[in-house]
Amino acid sequence: MPSVLVIAAHPDDEILGCGGTLARHTAGGDVVHLLIVAEGATSRDPNRDFGSRESDLAAIKAAASRAAVVIGAEAPHMLGLPDNRLDTLPLLDVIKHIEAIVEAVMPEIIYTHHAGDLNVDHRIVHQAAVTACRPLPGSSVRAIYAFETVSNTEWQSGGDPFRPQRWVDIEPFLESKRRALEAYAAEMRPFPHARSREAVEALARVRGAAVGLAAAECFMVVREVVR
Repeated sequence: MPSVLVIAAHPDDEILGCGGTLARHTAGGDVVHLLIVAEGATSRDPNRDFGSRESDLAAIKAAASRAAVVIGAEAPHMLGLPDNRLDTLPLLDVIKHIEAIVEAVMPEIIYTHHAGDLNVDHRIVHQAAVTACRPLPGSSVRAIYAFETVSNTEWQSGGDPFRPQRWVDIEPFLESKRRALEAYAAEMRPFPHARSREAVEALARVRGAAVGLAAAECFMVVREVVR
């Protein structure tokens, strides 16, 4: 069974972007690993202050762990890099952090952010993930797929738009995605915000209807190698 690694910028991105697909992977016997790069809390402060956000950071880590259990994934790797400040770090440092996890879990399939998202952390994580998973001889990675993230991907105003090339039927796993998002209740917003439960389900329904399915998640194919 293939090993899967999600490389996400923030806690909840992994569920918003591909939670149903991940639940489908684990239901089929695949091992799913989660790598969350930024800590997800301190961007709300003028200066990054771990002390004042200690309880928030602990709650976010607990939420990520609960969401992983719901979809059947392994316990998440959380790097804790500066939230919404990844552009203040040398890109090479972010790449090396990701490389270490890739080398440890030897994934065949990678899911990560779309390169054109509005959020700067999403764009940097995409670039770092693709670099860390470059197709060197002997690499375990045979496929990289980019997911869309509500309240980011559709809000970008320039660059390459998200153009779906791969649809995954998640209708049997939509309830798992809903329950995983419940773990991140503090990060969700009331409808009609794009990051609401209703909007997430609506997107799944629209994406599915585009190809004759009841619900789907979509991806852009960054690389796909057939061996």
